[in-house]
Amino acid sequence: MKKNSISFLKLNLITIFVLFVSTTYTFSKMPESFADLAESVSPAVVNITTSTTVKEISRDQTPIIPKGSPFEDLFKDFLEKDKGKKSRNSLALGSGFVISADGYIVTNNHVIDKADEIEIEFYGGKRLKANVVGRDPKTDIALLKVDDNSDFPFVSFGNSDSGRVGDWVMAVGNPLGQGFSVSVGIISARQRELAGVYDDFIQTDAAINRGNSGGPLFNTSGEVIGVNTAILSPTGGSIGIGFSMSSNVVAPIVSQLKEFGETRRGWLGVRIQDLTEDIAEAIGVQSVDGILVTEVPGGPAAEAGIQSGDIILVFDKVEVKNTKELVNLVGNTDVGKKVDIEIRRNGKVITLQVKLGQRELAEAKAFPSKVEVPISKIEKILDMGLSNLDDKLRTKYKLDNSLVGVIVLDISKESEAYQKGVRVGDLILEAHQKKILSVNSLKELIKDLKSSNKASSLFLLNSNGNLRFLSLRLD
Repeated sequence: MKKNSISFLKLNLITIFVLFVSTTYTFSKMPESFADLAESVSPAVVNITTSTTVKEISRDQTPIIPKGSPFEDLFKDFLEKDKGKKSRNSLALGSGFVISADGYIVTNNHVIDKADEIEIEFYGGKRLKANVVGRDPKTDIALLKVDDNSDFPFVSFGNSDSGRVGDWVMAVGNPLGQGFSVSVGIISARQRELAGVYDDFIQTDAAINRGNSGGPLFNTSGEVIGVNTAILSPTGGSIGIGFSMSSNVVAPIVSQLKEFGETRRGWLGVRIQDLTEDIAEAIGVQSVDGILVTEVPGGPAAEAGIQSGDIILVFDKVEVKNTKELVNLVGNTDVGKKVDIEIRRNGKVITLQVKLGQRELAEAKAFPSKVEVPISKIEKILDMGLSNLDDKLRTKYKLDNSLVGVIVLDISKESEAYQKGVRVGDLILEAHQKKILSVNSLKELIKDLKSSNKASSLFLLNSNGNLRFLSLRLD
């Protein structure tokens, strides 16, 4: 009996100890208060007010008020008061944060875009004018600078990739112009994309409203892991779905803006798309690993020998799995760097060396000049009504003069092409990796493929300016 009582007592003590350790471990991760964190980082957060000169409405554009209307005297007084004025100032509010003692400030580009004057209000109430050092519309980031003899409190960037879904975060900013304000939540999701090429947003349920734009998102160590940029809301107010551009995207951009006054992203000079199973089958590869090159308009890739139809497997010793990954890898690589690229071509893996250019300088480059082809009537091929291009069709469908191919003017909704997204106005540029100059050349190519017992072929299309490969059956 005594032995059993001792054993029972030991069991209870062990249970209590386990519960104590478990409870202590669990709740030690939850801060009792964010007051210390807010107090330490808030001095580095700023309110931003911008003013923009807006052209005043001319008198002949003012509303016509019927004579005798009760509003007649009101509008008359208003127009007389503003007589002679040709413009007025429009005010906008946002947030930002200081990243160095000498007064460099990060915010969103849309906060200061087109502003004639930018005023920074610091935590203690001090106000200073700021100048734009540089901006990057692609990630909506801007870098400002205030000139003063003071040493400003500042915060540093942390590693946004270390943040996990469920981690505590704190947003600080100027919501709805109310002044310095703190909100707390968790990381709801990571690697969110909205509309940008370089998007890598942290989603959070910390309250973010208008005026918070450009403000910092902190982890519990007081490091900036995001720049509050956007919200998803049917009402315009916070419903707990906010987006902060991750610090691992922002920090390199800020460094470039500080050094050069602009971004300098690496440029390969290709247009690409992800491989799908039907495309892989059409080009005779067993795997969907890698990225398909749809076009090589000119530049570093063309000079290195990369061709349309090549499959990029490795970029600078990194295996690439999707187009977004490759775009980010290239963009984050130094301009002028020589990198090795492994590609698969005609079943063989080869390595080419490419010296990267600068994307910002290359984006506006034109394509090869126009090639004239004879005008033809609409012909039915693979349940599509196709025609050669002429100037009238180019104008109607807003196609650049440099583009060469056959245009889709009719398509059956029951066709495989329609089911895969082909629409009227799309342009077929290539078939079976051969350029298509006319309807007749496409007919002859399909005839040859069928005689070689090919069941399908790979087509390259231009759809509203976007290039993509598409596999279609030839029956």
